[in-house]
Amino acid sequence: NGIEAAFRYERMQAMRFNPEKWVMRLTASIKIDRTENPAKNAEMWRANAEATWGMTHRWKLPYNITLAAGGSVGANIGAIYNQRNGNNPVAVEAALTLNITGYATWKTHIGRLPLTLRYQPTVPLTGIFFSPDYGELFYEIYLGNDKGLIHGAWWGNYFRMENLLTADLHLGATALRIGMAQDLLSTKVNNITTELVSWRAIVGISGEWLSIKPGKELDKNARIISALY
Repeated sequence: NGIEAAFRYERMQAMRFNPEKWVMRLTASIKIDRTENPAKNAEMWRANAEATWGMTHRWKLPYNITLAAGGSVGANIGAIYNQRNGNNPVAVEAALTLNITGYATWKTHIGRLPLTLRYQPTVPLTGIFFSPDYGELFYEIYLGNDKGLIHGAWWGNYFRMENLLTADLHLGATALRIGMAQDLLSTKVNNITTELVSWRAIVGISGEWLSIKPGKELDKNARIISALY
């Protein structure tokens, strides 16, 4: 058990070729974990960087509900440090995955305050990930024992799911974002089993960004099409 801190940047953009139907999503995040063993006499640190890019097709439904579905590609790399391992204290993790994703949003109000609720899951379908043999030293890899390091990812040896739930409180041009994120990762390969479950409270700032050339007037028929709202 332990604590996790993370910083995430997210950008959603309605695509020019069909802004009503297609939305691009780009995310980049950095996470740092600190965990203790049950006896509380050893700790382990984990640092991880991740980025995803994807496209989703959306459908506008009655009652201000929007549904979207699509795919994404994700890459992550990180390291785990175990202070009690004197011979091999650092483990490296890396993965490249193809994912299915989507979201559901609902625009409503709390009194006069506009509110947007969103739920978005992301699940890898396939990909590749790095894992050495059980007990293999990185020095051995350096000496040339580099077979069996890259593995094909499928749900039998690599399962991950991220659940994202957010509420945007629209305070004028800027919104206060609060929510929760759950990240589940389970891998089993080379006699190494890893299970990681984390919950994060989200506090952030969101808003609309418009790309307009200085001095150029907007067309009278122009409409602002939001990627999420």
